[in-house]
Amino acid sequence: MAELHHIRNYINGQIARPANRRAFEDVDPATGTVFALVDEASEEDVDAAVGAARRALRGAWGRMDADVRAVLLDRVAAGIEARFDSFLAAEVADTGKPVSLASSLDIPRGAANFRAFASVLKHHAGEFFATRWHGSDAINYTLRKPKGVIAVVCPWNLPLLLMTWKVAPALACGNCVVVKPSEETPATATLLGEVMREAGIPDGVYNVVHGFGPGSAGEHLTRHPGVDAITFTGETGTGGAIMKAAADGVRAVSFELGGKNAGVVFADADFDRAVDDTARAVFLNSGQICLQAERLYVERPIFDRFVAALVAKAEALRAGPPGDAATSLGPLISLEHRRKVLSYFDRAREEGASVVTGGGAIAMPGELAGGAWIAPTVWTGLPESSAVVREEIFGPCVHVRPFDEEEEAVELANDSPYGLAAMLYTGHVSRAHRVAARLDAGIVWVNSWFLRDLRTAFGGTKQSGLGREGGIHSLEFYTELKNVCVRL
Repeated sequence: MAELHHIRNYINGQIARPANRRAFEDVDPATGTVFALVDEASEEDVDAAVGAARRALRGAWGRMDADVRAVLLDRVAAGIEARFDSFLAAEVADTGKPVSLASSLDIPRGAANFRAFASVLKHHAGEFFATRWHGSDAINYTLRKPKGVIAVVCPWNLPLLLMTWKVAPALACGNCVVVKPSEETPATATLLGEVMREAGIPDGVYNVVHGFGPGSAGEHLTRHPGVDAITFTGETGTGGAIMKAAADGVRAVSFELGGKNAGVVFADADFDRAVDDTARAVFLNSGQICLQAERLYVERPIFDRFVAALVAKAEALRAGPPGDAATSLGPLISLEHRRKVLSYFDRAREEGASVVTGGGAIAMPGELAGGAWIAPTVWTGLPESSAVVREEIFGPCVHVRPFDEEEEAVELANDSPYGLAAMLYTGHVSRAHRVAARLDAGIVWVNSWFLRDLRTAFGGTKQSGLGREGGIHSLEFYTELKNVCVRL
């Protein structure tokens, strides 16, 4: 048997072994086999990583000119591109997603995030006011200072993309970071450490500690008094636990949390575009995207036709080896997550759903037989009170319901404890603007889905998160704003 690859912590510019010498298994979700061992960081390791970050903050990185930091971030982007195949192999092994998806989305966006925030930093201007008050003249201007050491706690669904979405603006603003990747997808975070070192990022600026949440690296990091702020993407309950930890020391938090996103399709929409986009919104990455649509509301005159077209899209997806260019459906992240998703499939039947297609696991041949495969699923006929309609499932599944009036569609879409994203399809310009303004979501796509400009504000409402990321909005979280008033 070949020796397993070992994924290490990255602390103070060096690949580091854990103080406790404990390791856990990294499993390929496409096959269910172990392909790597991962060092679990101890409390002492986390303390070393935070200490290294604080020293770097007080050292050259903290005093570095913003333009120089921007040049280094551009080098990091180039380094990711230079090692594209290595990042791709690591991402595919960790997630099981098709190479066609990871090579067109995950790795390119990982590099693009660094370039985008290097550009934002270079082109952002501060405020300046000339003031006259009670006979005194003064000038007021703003300075942005780094917030300090940032704990970056990452999800498993888009590991490199979402991690760099936080690391890039944090470093652009002059902070230092300690990253805790998901225990399901640890590989690219450590690989990025090698790129950071090659790009000339000083030791201690970027650190990685591997492990789990409670009682492990996640809890040690979020409770560490040397951490000044915490940014997290993941499940809402975990966000609540992190918020409690952040209360000690009154530390800032930025959360992108769960969602139960709605799509609304009016009869006057471009039918083919709406079907194509909706199929992507439901089934891309096997439904494991926070922006996924799990609830669809379709105007009654086109309801039956729309459901049939969506089912055809689902049944055309091809599950297979991630490296096969023809594969368009990957596995779920783990067998444990598949058990959770299948529990909702069972519940849908119990509550009277019509299973239009899918509804269970997929039996795969050969080495794929042990993977976390599941069928793309479309339901109709459930009440809005159903757990399947109200709770985030995070799999390739959707419930579709007809509506008759615009007001009804808005009420149905907004009837959720979540408010991350929504999509709206209509050929009527006035309706598009009117309904988009009324949907309770942090981002509303009109006649599109997942069309992103990295300068725009991104984040959720209600239980879907706190704060906004993207462009100048990221700078708001990763910096402390200082006003300087000079009397003339």
